[in-house]
Amino acid sequence: MAARISWISLTAVKALALEHVDEIDVVETGLSGDRRFFLIDERNLLVSNKRRHCGPLQLVHAAYDEGGNVLSLRLVDGTIVEGEVELGDEVETTFHRVPLTARRAAGPWDEVLSEIAHAPLRLVAPAHGGVDRRRSGAATLLGQSSLEAIAGELGVDKVDHRRFRMNFGVEGLEPHEEDGWIGRRVRVGGAVVVPQGNVGRCAITTQNPDSGRPDLDTLGALASYRRDVETTEPLPFGVHAAVAEPGRVRVGDPVEPL
Repeated sequence: MAARISWISLTAVKALALEHVDEIDVVETGLSGDRRFFLIDERNLLVSNKRRHCGPLQLVHAAYDEGGNVLSLRLVDGTIVEGEVELGDEVETTFHRVPLTARRAAGPWDEVLSEIAHAPLRLVAPAHGGVDRRRSGAATLLGQSSLEAIAGELGVDKVDHRRFRMNFGVEGLEPHEEDGWIGRRVRVGGAVVVPQGNVGRCAITTQNPDSGRPDLDTLGALASYRRDVETTEPLPFGVHAAVAEPGRVRVGDPVEPL
C-alpha cells in the first residue's frame, strides 16, 4: 500500500481542541491558521495542557476567521464565545523557554478560559504563530502503524491520535518508518517538507482528549520499547518538519520521500 495522508489536524489556539479538515494550505510557517494564538499566565509564560487543571482546555474548540478577524470558541456545553480580535500592546513572553514577543489579543475568551483552567490566562498572537520548534516544527507527521505499535505495547485495541497533537497522519508505513525521513525531502500532497527531528513526548499524551484527564501510560510505553532508539528528543513518537515547498495537502494525497 502506498503511503497516503489519513488525517489532517490543527487548532487556531494552541492547547485547545484539535480540528480535523479534509484539506489545508501548507505555507512556509506551517499549516495555514494552525496555532495562530497561544495562552500565557500571569507571569507571561506559555500555558500548555500538561499544567495542573489545564487538561480540560483541550475540550474547547476554536475557529478563527482570518478575513473577518473573528475568533470563536465553542465550550463543552455548546456555548459560543466570540468576538473581533483586538491586538494590543506587545508582551515579552517565553515559548518553551525561548524569549518571544507577542501581542495581546483582547476579547471575551480570557475570562472563560481562565475559569476552565482555574488560573488567570490571557490570549496572545505571535508574529508567526505558535507552533513548537518554530520553522523546524512547521509541520508534524505520524504514521498510523506507529499508533498501532504503541497500542500493542499498552495492550489496548487503539490509541487515539489526538493525544499526540500531530498535523498529518500517514497510512501505509511500517511502524516508525517516518523516523527514517529525518534530513530527507518528503513530498506531502502538493507540498514538500524536510523532517528535522523526532518529536519527544510529554505528559499531555497521557490525557484522554475527550476528558482532559490522564488515563493511559503512553510515556511508560514509549520508555519500554523506544528508550534505546537513536533520537533527537527523548521518548520519540513522530517527526517535526520544516516546509521546503508550500502547497495544498488533502486527505488521501500520496506521501513520498524524494
